[in-house]
Amino acid sequence: VQLQASGGGLVQAGGSLRLSCAASGGTFSRYSMAWCRQAPGKERECVAAVGWSDGTVYYSDSVKGRFAVSRDNADNTKYLQMSSLKPEDTAVYYCAASPLPLHSLYWNTISGYLYWGQGTQVTVSS
Repeated sequence: VQLQASGGGLVQAGGSLRLSCAASGGTFSRYSMAWCRQAPGKERECVAAVGWSDGTVYYSDSVKGRFAVSRDNADNTKYLQMSSLKPEDTAVYYCAASPLPLHSLYWNTISGYLYWGQGTQVTVSS
């Protein structure tokens, strides 16, 4: 499956952005999908994910209550709605997919995702 992330940009603190992840070459509904980010000088971290088998959504503590995952009706595109953005949310955001179901113990393990989009830059100014 090929992934294409888009929707990044420059926004002021407290603002909102919606990222999109479009999938092709596979049935997106049969893949668990994550949104991960990498800030300069930091390791990549996954901040949100949704499992394909049961639809359970996971969020990291750093974004819980501010970010939300959703999908279109055809399930070919998934979204990350980001609200109340903070300067520390500044990063390159990636969407990633795995053919395996997720579990609360490892949903945010980077190595668990086999397919990655190219990333989209999100910059939050203070």
